[in-house]
Amino acid sequence: MGSLSLASSLPPPPPLSCVSQFLLEERNPVHDQDGNISQQIQSCVRERKGLHYEERIMQESTMAPHEAYQKGLHDKSSRDNSDVLIRKFGPDSLRITKVREADQNKGTAGAPNLKNRPGRLVVPQYCPKMEFAQVDRKLESQQFEIQGRYFSLVSRKGRREIMEDGYGVMIDILGDAKLAFFAVIDGHGGRAAVDYVAENLGKNIVNGLQNVDCKVDGRLEQAIRGGYLATDREFLSQGVSSGACAATVLLKDEELHVANVGDCRVVLSRNGVADVLTIDHRVNREDERLRIENSGGFLHCRNGIWRVHGSLAVSRAFGDLHLKQWIISEPEIKRVPLTSDCQFLIMASDGLWDKVNEQEAVDLILRDKNSIESCKKLVDISLSRGNIDDITVMVINLRDFATNAC
Repeated sequence: MGSLSLASSLPPPPPLSCVSQFLLEERNPVHDQDGNISQQIQSCVRERKGLHYEERIMQESTMAPHEAYQKGLHDKSSRDNSDVLIRKFGPDSLRITKVREADQNKGTAGAPNLKNRPGRLVVPQYCPKMEFAQVDRKLESQQFEIQGRYFSLVSRKGRREIMEDGYGVMIDILGDAKLAFFAVIDGHGGRAAVDYVAENLGKNIVNGLQNVDCKVDGRLEQAIRGGYLATDREFLSQGVSSGACAATVLLKDEELHVANVGDCRVVLSRNGVADVLTIDHRVNREDERLRIENSGGFLHCRNGIWRVHGSLAVSRAFGDLHLKQWIISEPEIKRVPLTSDCQFLIMASDGLWDKVNEQEAVDLILRDKNSIESCKKLVDISLSRGNIDDITVMVINLRDFATNAC
């Protein structure tokens, strides 16, 4: 009786919270008279699931922009403008369009205020047909060939996302059939520098020719150098992060004026013997290494290749705004008289010369009268030896320019 009176004197226990009841019910479910779980517990379950659902939504809304920011896809100006970068797939997959977050949120009144958060990355749903169409489009544009009046050209895309090689040709300059300009261009960091150099380098050199007396010794080289520097300066003013190597040949008054920055190369065939007219601008050259180090730069070996600041393997190029203090656009120029033993020129990007030596290339062209077929065979040889870079090969017939040629 004493124990009963003690128990009856204790206050009743406080009611269990909804969450506690739910945990108890998960272990020992309480059913009503009809065998169903009580409505109170069901409401707790719904409430708990709702909390988890809201928590998951908040995680998704914050993690997606964070991942986009980590990948560098979010625009730097998002602190002020809250812009969003939306990547497009399909035929225009290489384009990235900027969309205002305010435009995306139209018609979403009552949504939580997220203006202090970075914009959310919008990714289209997976569509295999778009990917296949993109692959087909790439295959169709992998290689193209041109048979010009004085030259033959074959260009083939490597394994990069886009083709970064280019070329430029100007003939009958200023009404002179013996005045012509040829260029092979190898870009890096996109096509911006390649396209600009292809369109403007020849024009800038020709403009320089009209402003100097080319008969005065050294003035023609001065015009070529000025054209290179002006093209680089104009491109840099656009603020685009891209670069390009180039090798050019100006044929004038039965002379070859060969210039280059980077590792595109020009080879002359003299009675079947290869004569290399350019020297690659790479950091393994002692003079280039000293120039870079004396100007405060440094070299770093990555994957067995020495690079400027661990980034670029060439020491001269157009563009490359972030390395312009060391990657100069000053060309090396060589003048070669056109004589009866000059047969043809081979101008090509490093996609060819990294796998095919100069004499081998000259021998192959001499064996095949058809220049287009010769260019295609050189491209195929480079590919068969493991090349994965873009390849551009141009062959110029010098017999059309030399008056004293046999």
